[in-house]
Amino acid sequence: MKNITIKANDFFELLKLKDQSMWDIFAQMIDGEEKEIGFTDEHDQYIFHYILPKTLEKLQEDKALFAKEYVEKLSGLN
Repeated sequence: MKNITIKANDFFELLKLKDQSMWDIFAQMIDGEEKEIGFTDEHDQYIFHYILPKTLEKLQEDKALFAKEYVEKLSGLN
């Protein structure tokens, strides 16, 4: 499995500038090989990771699951 490290702040700023979602970028990275994408802060400290799947279908499943969990977490904050 290939490992990719991304500075989270820079990545999300770039997404804003390009008006794209992270899922759009992840879809462009799919090539049939799983990849571990590690996100770091500005001090290169690990924040979180995501295993990029081999297929767009699995990516769509991950996206739906992420959205569901995100909504649940937000509703728990209220």
